[in-house]
Amino acid sequence: MNFCVLGAGAWGTAVALHLIRQGHSVTLVPRRIEAAMALASDRENKDYLPGFELPLNLQIGFEVKPVLMEADVAILACPSKGLRSICDSIAASLGSAEALKLVITLCKGLEDGTFLRPGEVVEDALPGIPHAVLSGPTNAAEVAAGKPTAVTLGAQVNNGVIEDVQAAMSGGTMRVYTSEDLVGVELGGCLKNIYAIAAGCVDGLEFGDNAKAALMTRALNEMIRLGVNLGADSKTFFGLSGFGDLVATCNGSWSRNRTLGQKLGEGNTLESLMSGRKTVVEGVTATKEFHNLCEEKGIDAPILNQVYAILYEGLDPRHAMEALMLRDLKAE
Repeated sequence: MNFCVLGAGAWGTAVALHLIRQGHSVTLVPRRIEAAMALASDRENKDYLPGFELPLNLQIGFEVKPVLMEADVAILACPSKGLRSICDSIAASLGSAEALKLVITLCKGLEDGTFLRPGEVVEDALPGIPHAVLSGPTNAAEVAAGKPTAVTLGAQVNNGVIEDVQAAMSGGTMRVYTSEDLVGVELGGCLKNIYAIAAGCVDGLEFGDNAKAALMTRALNEMIRLGVNLGADSKTFFGLSGFGDLVATCNGSWSRNRTLGQKLGEGNTLESLMSGRKTVVEGVTATKEFHNLCEEKGIDAPILNQVYAILYEGLDPRHAMEALMLRDLKAE
C-alpha cells in the first residue's frame, strides 16, 4: 500500500517508520521545506524523534500535490490547530489524488473555537472523502523502536477499505483493532490529555499512588459521562482509545500532558512552561474547549473544571485537589 504521512513530528515519524517496516511505500512530509531538507540529509528527525535512523526507502517530500498523486492513504500527523490547514492543502490537490481511498487523523484535540472533532474538521474541509482516526496508548519512541503496541482505527463508514488498512498496518509489533464508534474513539483521545494534566499535578504535589489511582478512576467515569452526552458509545471508553490511552498518558514519563501537570504541581506557572516550546501540549487547549462545551451543554465535569481553573484562572493545584476531595458525598 502507498501511504503519505503529512506532518513529521515524533508521532508522524514513528508511524512512517512502522509502515516502512511493514513493507509499504511511505512518504513523510514535514510542514517546512527546511525540515524536509534536514530529514533528507541527516536521515534522522533530530528535532522531534532523535536517535532513530530514517531508512533510505522512506521518502521525504514537501509539496502535498505530487505526494498525493500515488497515495492510497493520507495520514494527517499534525496538532489539532494545524488540521484544517493540512485539509485545505489536500482539497487543493484532490484533482490529482486518483488513488486516495482514506484519510486518517492522528491528532487528539478539538478545533479551537468551533468545538469540532478531527473527523468533523475533515468532513467539513474534505466532503465526501472517507476518513478515520487512529488512537490508543502510543508512545512515539516505543513505536519507532518496534516495541509492541495496540491501537484502534475508528471509522463510521466501512466500505472494505478499513479492513484493508487494518491488515496493512498490523504486524508483529502493532495490532490494529477497528471500531465503528468514531465519536468515542476521538473523544477518548482528546479527553485523556486533560486528565493526564490532573494526574501530573498529583505527581508534582507528591500525593501518592492512592490519590492517583482514585483520580484516574473518577476521570474514566467523567470521560464516559462526557462522551455519552456528546454522542459516543460508553463501551468505547473501556477500550484502547479510552482507558488504555488514559493509563499510558497519566503514567508515562514521556507524556507531555502529564509532565506539564507535574511541573504545575511543583509550583511552576503555565506561562513559563509554555514559553518557547517546540512541541504541542494538546491538553491545554482541549481543557478550554471542553470546559466551554460542558458549560454550553450543562454537563457536570468536576475534574475537568478544576484543571481549567488551574490552567486559566491561576488556581493552586493543591487547592484544586482539595476542592475535589470536599465535594458533596455520594454513592459510587
